Amino acid sequence: MKLRILGAAVLALLLASVSAGPVRAAEQPVVKLSKSQAGTGGSITVTGSGWRPKALLMILVCGQAVPARGVPGGTNSCANADGRAVTTDAKGRFSRKLPVAEPPVPCPCVVHVATVTGAKAEADAIFQVAGHAVEPLPAETSGGRLSILTDTRLDGSGGLLTWFGAPPARTLVFTVGNVGTSAVKNPVFQVGTSHGVFAPQWEEQQWRGTIEPGRKARVELPVELTGGAHGDYTVSLKYGGKVLAEQPWGVGRPWGVTLFWVLVCLVVPAALFRLGMAVVDRVRPRRPGRPQRAPARLRLPELTLRLPGLRTGPAEQPPPPSTLPWFTPDSDPGTAGRLSAPHDDSPTTPTRKGST
Repeated sequence: MKLRILGAAVLALLLASVSAGPVRAAEQPVVKLSKSQAGTGGSITVTGSGWRPKALLMILVCGQAVPARGVPGGTNSCANADGRAVTTDAKGRFSRKLPVAEPPVPCPCVVHVATVTGAKAEADAIFQVAGHAVEPLPAETSGGRLSILTDTRLDGSGGLLTWFGAPPARTLVFTVGNVGTSAVKNPVFQVGTSHGVFAPQWEEQQWRGTIEPGRKARVELPVELTGGAHGDYTVSLKYGGKVLAEQPWGVGRPWGVTLFWVLVCLVVPAALFRLGMAVVDRVRPRRPGRPQRAPARLRLPELTLRLPGLRTGPAEQPPPPSTLPWFTPDSDPGTAGRLSAPHDDSPTTPTRKGST
């Protein structure tokens, strides 16, 4: 009885594994072409299935590649200008017409489809560009092979100068291991930066050191963008024609540059207005006979605190005595007698004493 139960359980497991096999195969990205060969100027229809739902894909014609080895030269060996983007539906399928263009390197060629954002996935389909040169693929070099052992990361942060538009810079840090049979001396890596859906711009950087077979090493490579760069970037690492890792990088907007231009737009027009008004006031013609008015000055009202027995300013002088209109110095008899010289022919007038 127990043997029967055990046999039934094993049979159920085998049936479950057989039924799950096609589902796993269907989950792998697949690319199909309407034509296996076409000339430049024509077009083909590219269909795919098994992709992530609502994923953004890029379709390119690439040279020096086969599906077994992918695209060793990366997007530099593809006709990037004639590529097309497509978004998968809710079931992970797509269909897109692609113009046929000659890649910058000889064939064998493939139609390369890869995800632009999110989890990395890619697939290739063999394609022949009619009339394009065909050359054999370069032989794979045996010996040392490097592989990424840990997740890559970007170290560093922006500063005050970056806030004012200086080039953002980081350090790409990762650990590689030599899984080959010979040592790798002074390996040359390719570091690429891409913005949005654009292809990466690759730059070769050599790491000084030797990695023995079965050993690992920590590698640090500088990464720098152009001045004023901002937005979502992706830093890619390539070695031996294969992309080893990708790291997203969100770069903030340099608001210091925006603040500077806002101040310029406010200060410069105000300065020009003041200068223009000064020139107009200087060259404006004056009316004849009209005195030139002194420039107005802002005067604050004077406040004087007056308290009994306290003087806050100079003593006030009494006003000068006013002369009555009917009494003049010439008509004063006393004054006239004192100021006039005595004459012989003038009668003597007695003087009366008044009360004091």
